[in-house]
Amino acid sequence: MFGEISKIVITAVACINFLLLIGMVFLERRKPENIIAWLTILTFLPIFGFLLYIIFGSGLSVRTRRMIKKKAVSERDIIRNIDGIQTLDEARIDDTLIEYRELVSMCYAYGSYPLPGNDIKFFTNGLDKIEALKKDLLNAKSSINIEYYIFACDKVGREIMDILCKKAKDGVDVKLIYDSIGSRKAPRRFFKKLQQVGGQVGEFFPPFMHMRLINLKLNYRNHRKLVIIDGKIGYTGGVNIRDDHMSRDKKLKPWRDTHIRIEGSGVYGLQNIFLDDWRYCQNDNTPPRLYLENGYFPSPTLCGDATVQVLASGPDSQVQRIKETFVKMIVNAKNKVYIQTPYFIPDDVFFASLRIAVKSGVDVRIMVPRKPDKKTVYLATLSYLKEMAEIGVKIYLYKGFLHSKALIIDDNLLSIGTCNMDNRSFALNFENTVMIYSKKLNQQYQEIFAEDVKNSVQVSTNFFQKKSFLTKMLQAIMRLLSSLF
Repeated sequence: MFGEISKIVITAVACINFLLLIGMVFLERRKPENIIAWLTILTFLPIFGFLLYIIFGSGLSVRTRRMIKKKAVSERDIIRNIDGIQTLDEARIDDTLIEYRELVSMCYAYGSYPLPGNDIKFFTNGLDKIEALKKDLLNAKSSINIEYYIFACDKVGREIMDILCKKAKDGVDVKLIYDSIGSRKAPRRFFKKLQQVGGQVGEFFPPFMHMRLINLKLNYRNHRKLVIIDGKIGYTGGVNIRDDHMSRDKKLKPWRDTHIRIEGSGVYGLQNIFLDDWRYCQNDNTPPRLYLENGYFPSPTLCGDATVQVLASGPDSQVQRIKETFVKMIVNAKNKVYIQTPYFIPDDVFFASLRIAVKSGVDVRIMVPRKPDKKTVYLATLSYLKEMAEIGVKIYLYKGFLHSKALIIDDNLLSIGTCNMDNRSFALNFENTVMIYSKKLNQQYQEIFAEDVKNSVQVSTNFFQKKSFLTKMLQAIMRLLSSLF
């Protein structure tokens, strides 16, 4: 009797797995490498593979995609109505923008305005960023919009929450979005404190019946880190609201990260991304004109000389905007491509762009942490870095944990944001990055990169070849699975 039931179950699972594969090919039109990886898992581990697919493999539902798009407000619909902001054809094109006219046009086609007159400050550690953020939050006059992948209920989390509660009590319009998976360890009562004093809170992709152990969107995270204060000051980058990002975790010290503070019209792009996420989280139908009337997009003030474009991407779109923009930047590079990322798991297109750059005589350098926070992902990263070293890329291992997400191109272009160089960030996460067109700021960050090189170990192909057979086998397995997660 038990044997017959087992056969029925196995047959049923096999049929379901077959239908899942058919759906991947004809309905979801996934990449071949993704399908092959799932085919391997579902064939050799049918029951376990089915469970993995339910948790990690199922795509966003058509209903969810439609809802996100329905709630989204085009950046152009808002920004074109701000006095003093010009269209791409009308904008003042300086020498830097002329050099990257094709790239600017590409980002503009993706909905990102070139926004001039920005002052940008770099933070290379969490403590400095948090101290600056606390001062700006305390000085907020009208609105605070804050969104984090991780907002922890720890020392730094409580400090920021206390400030948000204080400002809400003072009558400032405070809106907070946190990611359900990234902030899963923070109890909901922690966020209710803000609601009780007049603030508003949204949970991105909340679990079924608010039970965090049952979340069918587990594989899709809002990885953005955004703060917009009075529509005039914006923060974004890699630093979350959690103690270990302040370099308080002994295992991952020193924690090296990159965050930026923007003052100027570039804040509009960050504000628009936040409002899109807010409209989806809260099912908010506020007419866009009210955002202008309520001061979310104040008249532009020239605060500096940097022009920026703010890009967003996510699984709600078939176009991987940030990845495609990075590819364009890399293949057009003339002399240098410097990358900082905690996870390096490129697909074939991204890999090919780096190979083209190297073969064209471009100096390509990739810096990753020497201390990993996710050992399984790090194994896949080392596998790809081995191939990068073999084609002539200079590989650096930072002596600590490197969480920075930066891309330096030549001497006038720079990208800082939340997006790692891996499939998860390019295809599964909601991300953002800031394209910075500025020789001065590029030079500043090149100097930061040079200091990081001093705190790193450069490795060659010998480093990877000396790994044990078991490590190489694990690297191959994790590389196969890396296209899934």
